[in-house]
Amino acid sequence: MNETIKRIPNIQNTFMRPRIVVFIPAHNEEQSIRDCLAGLQDQSLPKELEMDVIVIADNCTDQTEERAFEAGKEFGLNLVVLKTVKNKQRKVGALNTAWKHIFGDPLDIYNRKLSTYQELYKQSIKGILGMDADSRLAPGSLKYLWEGLMSSRNIGGVMAKYTMRIPKKKSLISKNDPYYEEKLDSGEFGGPITRWWTHQQKQDMASWLLNLQYHGGSTYVLGGQATLFRPEALLDVVNVNKLDGPWQDDSDVEDMLLTWQLQRSKWKTLISPKARCFVDAMRSYHTFRQQRIKWQSGTVDLLTNRDIGVDTRHKSKIWRSQMKMTMDLVVRVLFLILIAIALVTDQFYWSWIWITPVILASVLNTILAIKTPMHRSIDVVMSATLISPEMYLWVNIITHCQVWLEKLSANKKDGWSNQYNAEAGKTKSKLGLGFLVAFLIVGIIVYLCLIFRDYLTSSPVQMALAPYLMNGWILLTVLTIISSLIMLYQIWTLRSNKYKA
Repeated sequence: MNETIKRIPNIQNTFMRPRIVVFIPAHNEEQSIRDCLAGLQDQSLPKELEMDVIVIADNCTDQTEERAFEAGKEFGLNLVVLKTVKNKQRKVGALNTAWKHIFGDPLDIYNRKLSTYQELYKQSIKGILGMDADSRLAPGSLKYLWEGLMSSRNIGGVMAKYTMRIPKKKSLISKNDPYYEEKLDSGEFGGPITRWWTHQQKQDMASWLLNLQYHGGSTYVLGGQATLFRPEALLDVVNVNKLDGPWQDDSDVEDMLLTWQLQRSKWKTLISPKARCFVDAMRSYHTFRQQRIKWQSGTVDLLTNRDIGVDTRHKSKIWRSQMKMTMDLVVRVLFLILIAIALVTDQFYWSWIWITPVILASVLNTILAIKTPMHRSIDVVMSATLISPEMYLWVNIITHCQVWLEKLSANKKDGWSNQYNAEAGKTKSKLGLGFLVAFLIVGIIVYLCLIFRDYLTSSPVQMALAPYLMNGWILLTVLTIISSLIMLYQIWTLRSNKYKA
């Protein structure tokens, strides 16, 4: 065979080692890009694999590009920095810029062909790792992602498990430290409220991850923080949908849209049971709300907008999640209304059966808190007393209502812009004003009830309201039973230590 090859002219023995290429879109991430790249230095790959890193400095006005070059040199990474100017598609445009840098641009009117080296390089790519610039892979995680991707020919993407980083105590920084404000702005340190709020997000993520793993590890969204894609799967999305890059800005949840497109092309999308990625949480109520509004509005849009033309076998699961949030809202509002009317009209009767869902909720949230990675004792206590879960749930209920009201009113907002502005401090929270308005309304209602107490507790009023109260309690009982059964099922699924968040 070797002799035959030697006799044939113009045949060259060309070879390029297989590799994983990392895409990191970074918009003004000078404070976090070094830590992200440091995490890549911690990775171990099979001997036959190489790793290249592409940082996309997207419309940056800071030193992201310079810091990326410095970190790449410091950690010995094979790194390239691409710059975007006036990119209106934000993260989507940045990711597609890296894609076109390797695979070419279908919209190139000159129809330029890739060079021989570029073709060989493109063929050598066996995995594309998409990462956020403020995330960091745990040591060895890339190897786990690779093993997951290579475990079957039909796997299009494997996502790492995400864990929010709890900020260090703000008290550890001396106020005389000249970098005091800068350290606070970096998110590495935070006060008690910030640390508590971060844990709620971490526990919420842990609950979601445990649920996915219990149901086979298939996911309806490959998160952009750390997902390893098979290039062939991304090429399928590009070719089937006639795109110039795999990522689209037709949705505020571009990672979910891409996942559904992969599933439509019969690619599996999985979560790795071992790979972990540490990510930053939203440090305030305002930034969290804007992020969740973007996520929720994008999800609702995918569920209801037929023009996008994608679907997923997980659709029923997402609808159940939406309906459960609606039921949580109805149960709480109905309970408050019935309790208020019963107390005002002197028709309140206590039943010990009401304590059942409270106990179930306490048990469920305690288990979740214990299963959340790197939990603190105070977090378990706050979960067991239902203080933290209830406050966090109300925030999500308010977001849920706002998203659906905007959807029904066809009032489309720019989710990315709102989140960026909130994180940059260009917009402020209206939480304080909301509390003030609610306090005034409750105060006025209580005052009026006290003034008209004799009338409200009179027999005619009690008799008139009694049927409505009875029907209301019956409806609340039915909904509470359904909620209790759901919690029992969740507790049952969490009983095993087989899966970790």
